[in-house]
Amino acid sequence: MPINAQYRGPGDLPEIIPVFPLPGALLLPRGQMPLNIFELRYLAMVDDAFRDGHRLIGMIQPDVAHSPDEAHPKLFHVGCVGRITQLAESGDGRYILELTGISRFKVVEEKTALTPYRQCQVDYFPYLDDFTARKGEQAVDRESLLKALTEFLKANNLKVDWEGIENAPNEALVNALAMMSPYGAPEKQAMLEAPDLKTRAEILIAITEMDLAKKRTSNDTGLQ
Repeated sequence: MPINAQYRGPGDLPEIIPVFPLPGALLLPRGQMPLNIFELRYLAMVDDAFRDGHRLIGMIQPDVAHSPDEAHPKLFHVGCVGRITQLAESGDGRYILELTGISRFKVVEEKTALTPYRQCQVDYFPYLDDFTARKGEQAVDRESLLKALTEFLKANNLKVDWEGIENAPNEALVNALAMMSPYGAPEKQAMLEAPDLKTRAEILIAITEMDLAKKRTSNDTGLQ
């Protein structure tokens, strides 16, 4: 979905943003992420995003493996800010919304906030290429990506809209597959932090091939 507001560079985005820590969630520039918001603190976050007028939320993964405090886990150092481009009320107190990714960011510091949700000061400048649509997509090995996807679908007895995949530009294809991939937080974080689209595609292919190899080994040995 197109974004009404135009973001040409870091200067168009606020330095302090609300963040939504969510394990396994991967938002990438120009990708769409559906969210079901029901916790009071995040309902407040959405309300405030609209009240402030920017409609921005930073998606970031909690670094659970290195967090002694489960109630307030550490955050990974890189996330992605998105704009709320769709919002519906469920009728039972929930918000159903969609975020459209704008740019990745590095966390400079977490702010001490009076809000029930967390806020961070962030830096977008390390990811200037995120503001240019389809940057570097000509370098993506589309054939290898589709081969890995085909093998993954076959191994898991899944089907997809191949016409849609064949018509998708490389950026949309790589980012959509990365966001929808069933892998864990470390793998998702590696794809998020990839320096360019080509590297992200290579990481996705490598992770998929390792997963398929593991499944083949389990099948060969009779393990589940």
